[in-house]
Amino acid sequence: MKNWHIYKRLFKFLKPYKTRFIEAIIAMVFIAGLTSFRVYLLKPGMDRLIKSKEIKILLFFSLLLIIATVLHATFSYIQAYLLSYIGQKITIDLRNKVYANLQKLSLVYFITRPTGEILSRLTNDIGYIQIALTMVPTKFIRDGLTCISLFGLLLYLNWKWTLFMLLFFPLILYPISVFSRKMRKTALKTQEKIASVYALISEKISGIKVIKAFAQEPREIEKMKKVNQEFFNVMMKLLRTQVLQRPVLEVITYTLSIFLIFFVFYSLFRGVVSAGTATAYIAAMISFYTPIKNLADLNKQIQTALACGERVFELLDKKPDVKESPQPLEFKDFKKSIKFENVSFFYTLKNKALRKIAIKNINFEIKRGEIFAIVGPSGGGKTTIVNLIPRFFDPTNGRITIDGIDIRNFKISSLRKKIGIVTQDVILFNDTIKANIAYGFPKASMEQIKWAAKLANADGFIAELPEKYDTQIGERGATLSGGQAQRICIARAIIGNPPILIFDEATSSLDTESELQIQKAIQNIQKDRTTIVVAHRLSTVRKANKIIVVCDGEIVEEGTHTELLKTGQVYKRLYELQFQA
Repeated sequence: MKNWHIYKRLFKFLKPYKTRFIEAIIAMVFIAGLTSFRVYLLKPGMDRLIKSKEIKILLFFSLLLIIATVLHATFSYIQAYLLSYIGQKITIDLRNKVYANLQKLSLVYFITRPTGEILSRLTNDIGYIQIALTMVPTKFIRDGLTCISLFGLLLYLNWKWTLFMLLFFPLILYPISVFSRKMRKTALKTQEKIASVYALISEKISGIKVIKAFAQEPREIEKMKKVNQEFFNVMMKLLRTQVLQRPVLEVITYTLSIFLIFFVFYSLFRGVVSAGTATAYIAAMISFYTPIKNLADLNKQIQTALACGERVFELLDKKPDVKESPQPLEFKDFKKSIKFENVSFFYTLKNKALRKIAIKNINFEIKRGEIFAIVGPSGGGKTTIVNLIPRFFDPTNGRITIDGIDIRNFKISSLRKKIGIVTQDVILFNDTIKANIAYGFPKASMEQIKWAAKLANADGFIAELPEKYDTQIGERGATLSGGQAQRICIARAIIGNPPILIFDEATSSLDTESELQIQKAIQNIQKDRTTIVVAHRLSTVRKANKIIVVCDGEIVEEGTHTELLKTGQVYKRLYELQFQA
């Protein structure tokens, strides 16, 4: 089967649970044997009852059937429980492994993909895989063994009839093969469409405030209806194939069964076989149809699992663009300067592998202890520049050095521990203030947490909260004001006492009063540190030792605030736009 390697990979996750799987297989062997044994009992039971006409014969074989049924139910429970346990464990292992790989991927991966698509693979796709991991072994092994067992019984009861039945098996296998190809293709499209639904939901929930602010609820409802209708259309195409498979197979198998039943009764009437043999053969043939039907239905689970597995393994196999050096250096201290040497960077767009240039031929030096500012129009590449320093991305061309060493030679975690970052987007977690401040240093003492909060000018408002540092702040810091949340972010950035600080438009979304509080916090922590400030509000960069102006991915001007007002055209225009009302 094409893409069977996906299923082989899935079953590699079975290895830690092979003991329980073997136990489940043993239970399935008993189930298959007991299924055939119950059918076989009809032959001697019927023949002896007709011959002796004694009630004790009926009671004896009835008791045997009850015992066999109880044992069959017991082993069915054991098998179902064991496989459910294994399916759940493998699902957890798979989700943990995929999530762990997600954490290793570079930031550019998340920038170029919808969050909902990633969520769909972690939840919906893995959910389908879980069903398949539980159902496929059950049907494939249990029903396969049952088919073999019943087929052996059919051969034993009358090998000629059975071989005649065997001639018609290609009529059953051919439609299964045709339906498999159709379901495989459509199942993949189905998962892609449900991923679109997840992506839309994720995007619109995160932007619900904007939707309500512009009264666009009806428009968004229509968008959801459209996406759901597209999913419905693809799903119905899959279901049509699935639903059509069973009646086609039923026509073939029932037609074959009618012919065989005719021959069985014809032989019985002619005295060729006994009543017990005829009864047992018909019962075995009817019993044989159930596992065959289950195996045909198995096709649906296999094709869905293959489609989902392909999407999940694509995520699992994705390698980070930013890779650790084979022999990384520990970044212990920052002594001299940070240099950008002919640095360019472009994004590779997901769908058509097109390049989107973000910055090109960037050259500058930031000396230790300086305040270095990056300004310019929106979309010019300012944030891309600062994202390259902690290696969220790696340059496409050129290199970045710290104290003369290419930052790609440093251990990534040690580099990032020495860089404190505060962004425009306030990212806080649904936890306590204490836990959020100490996020990067979970073993930090209470004294260290309070020290960072005081430097960030946050200790005052924290002290007024009912539970102070143990206050739960809600998702994304929903219970705090914008200025308060940003000061928590600053405290989180400095708790490790980093020598390099990056403020990426940290005050752009705040009101004047909150901005003053943040500026005061920044001034508190700039002493003896190298500070890189990205800003569109030029009032925040007046005291910078050096300013570069970035437009369309290139440095067009550089100098101090005073120098740029005299000689810089772009900087002067930006300044006049902001300060001449």
